[in-house]
Amino acid sequence: MFDRHVHIISFDVPYPPNYGGVIDVFYKLKALHENGIKIHLHCIEYPGRNRSDELNKYCEEVHYYPRKMGIFSAMSFKPYIVSSRRSKNLLNNLLKDNHPIIFEGLHSCYYLPHKKLRNRKKIYRESNIEHRYYYNLFKVDRDIRHKIYFLCASLKLRLYQKVLHHANLMLVVSQKDTIYLKKHFKNNKVFYLPSFHPSSEVSIQPGKGDYVLYHGNIEVPENAHAAEFLMHDIFSDLPMRLIIAGMNPPDHIKRQAEKMPNVELIENPEDDTMFRLIKEAHVNILVTFQATGLKLKLLNTLYNGRFCLVNDKMLNGTKLDELCIIGNNVEELKARLNELFNQEFKDEEVSVREKVLQDLYSNQANAERLIELVF
Repeated sequence: MFDRHVHIISFDVPYPPNYGGVIDVFYKLKALHENGIKIHLHCIEYPGRNRSDELNKYCEEVHYYPRKMGIFSAMSFKPYIVSSRRSKNLLNNLLKDNHPIIFEGLHSCYYLPHKKLRNRKKIYRESNIEHRYYYNLFKVDRDIRHKIYFLCASLKLRLYQKVLHHANLMLVVSQKDTIYLKKHFKNNKVFYLPSFHPSSEVSIQPGKGDYVLYHGNIEVPENAHAAEFLMHDIFSDLPMRLIIAGMNPPDHIKRQAEKMPNVELIENPEDDTMFRLIKEAHVNILVTFQATGLKLKLLNTLYNGRFCLVNDKMLNGTKLDELCIIGNNVEELKARLNELFNQEFKDEEVSVREKVLQDLYSNQANAERLIELVF
């Protein structure tokens, strides 16, 4: 049996796996390694993310390249998230062999169309329809400077998207995004392959909790907007307690939480604390205002938490509708919360979760599918 090697270009250092995109990258590394694939990992270093020896456990080699964050990247015709991730050393390392290359997200696709890689097998791993994602950030952010940046980024990303014609294969995290890419890239091979994640088994405590949890990286405008919506529109006149937990909440979220006696804000919780909060909540509420990608916090919640209350946009072609309770406006969300606090989460519901999640989101099954498609 010959060794099978693959290059993976990651838009960030994928350890610790503590936010959406890098969770998929890190647990993909683990799953491929466990299936005998030799990984050559290339990480674009981002301020605040340190190099990690943990990655050496799963990779043949790990290379790091500083992100070029400056005026020359900003003034490029390419999107800033792409132009700032260029590196001649990266290209030279890719050219040392003829192994397949996985480009993680549009961020990492600077060299996807490069003429020296013309004859290589190139795989695009989609995480979002990026121009839609940035347009929604433009709509919800409060800072006018940020709004201008997000709008310009959305326009650049929409134009740059055509570079994906150079990918031999596209692997997409949601069914709706798969439909979109098949429509716009009719001559490319496009396959649905769900995100990789940390959970290997369902671990839920039946029974009842006494609070509702919303969690996420709250410095992201989309999540800050969701937290503000929940406080202002949903919990302002409900008796149950809301806990908001996540990274770097902006000041306006802190101020609003301080004014509300039934809201507790937990800033930058440790992983163990977050896991406990998800597990002990009676309801995990997850709402979003843009239907792109797969929200990995949804998967984490379904593996570990009790009732999961969401809106349609959170599900976005995930096939997880039957495991969630759905509310799409203020009245529906309030009604569902009142109903759920009169119910216990039962053993039978745990069994349903186990079956559906194992069928759709097994890391081992998806690793085997990925290997089959790449090799």
